[in-house]
Amino acid sequence: MPHESRLIVPALLSVLLSAPVFAADYAQAPGSSLAFAGRYQGEVFIGKFPGFNTRFSFDPKQLAGSKLEVAIPLATASTGNADYDGELRGNAFFNSAAFPHAKYVATKFRALGGGRYAADGTLSLRGVNKPVTLEFTWTPGAKPVLSGKATVKRLDFGVGGGDWADTTLIPDAIAISTKVVFAPAK
Repeated sequence: MPHESRLIVPALLSVLLSAPVFAADYAQAPGSSLAFAGRYQGEVFIGKFPGFNTRFSFDPKQLAGSKLEVAIPLATASTGNADYDGELRGNAFFNSAAFPHAKYVATKFRALGGGRYAADGTLSLRGVNKPVTLEFTWTPGAKPVLSGKATVKRLDFGVGGGDWADTTLIPDAIAISTKVVFAPAK
């Protein structure tokens, strides 16, 4: 073997073995849900965001390359109560005519142990950007599943202003839960 070949082969192997590992890319599949829950005058209400869309790049062994993006169409917010839904989509809450979408983007991930992770991201809602952490479990497989929870302080985003800012009527903290079924992105 010529002298140059003996040097090139180890150098090439070193480059290939040190190349960054990229996270797998996933797109949301049917069976996914995004919900919110709170209380109104002591009564629990639960709502959903049909039509939300999630894209995820994730490898539990390489968290630095992970990214989560969720687009949330606010006009689809539904509690199953027509009065609540009209108010929710209106100016005092989501103001979906002026702000049709909310967006959550996370690029910093932490392992919490026991198959649990935290995504530290930014929620953009009603023109306000604030940090929100989503804690989740990851179930790998042919159709992997992210199951997560977060808490959003609605008043930080101007959701429920005016008379609705009274936290004895509706608490500031709103619970968010999601189950996202994924398929490989195309």
